Amino acid sequence: MAAVRVQYQTIEFGNVDIHLRTLRDNQEFSDDAGVAEKLGISSASWPLFGIVWPSGEVLAHLMFDYRIEGKRILEVGCGIALSSLVLNHRHADITATDFHPEAGSFLQKNTELNGDKAIPFIRTGWQDGDRRLGKFDLIIGSDLLYEQGHAEMLSGFINDHAKAHCEVIIVDPGRGRHARFSKQMITFGYSHRQSRPENTVYLDKPLPRGQILHYQR
Repeated sequence: MAAVRVQYQTIEFGNVDIHLRTLRDNQEFSDDAGVAEKLGISSASWPLFGIVWPSGEVLAHLMFDYRIEGKRILEVGCGIALSSLVLNHRHADITATDFHPEAGSFLQKNTELNGDKAIPFIRTGWQDGDRRLGKFDLIIGSDLLYEQGHAEMLSGFINDHAKAHCEVIIVDPGRGRHARFSKQMITFGYSHRQSRPENTVYLDKPLPRGQILHYQR
């Protein structure tokens, strides 16, 4: 990857600091070898994996004290993977996935920056049929439903990698597509509830239409 501008930041979770190396802003771009282009990732969407989004912060704060004992956990569409870093710091059994070709390298550098063990990462798409992941007890993600067709693709991917008894938590910023996703999840046998994020004083920008989507079977 050619040089892009990055920044370093620290996000506090109680008395725990998580250090991040992220893209400086969402205008950065580097795809000289055309790897992302071949995957269908445009120059406009290329940098979106590499910054911290409000919904990602909400999910990470949820994971800071969520019950994780004995659970194998998957973060879907991890981007900069703040939640995975938080869970890894808690010694959770966490695996991260993203479609972007640079997400894995940023995750590795951020894990090293925090002095924690490596986080298993697999670059995969929701329709790739990847068998390497296996099955999980808890599947999490944030801001995933932003294009037409994502509800079907994401719910299918989750179903492929969920154990018979599984929890799914998705933080949605309010893009207007989660109702279709919930209907798909119900067809896979999940119960569904949703709530508004609370106590989000840590956010620079609020999520006025944000929802925490919780599914269980």
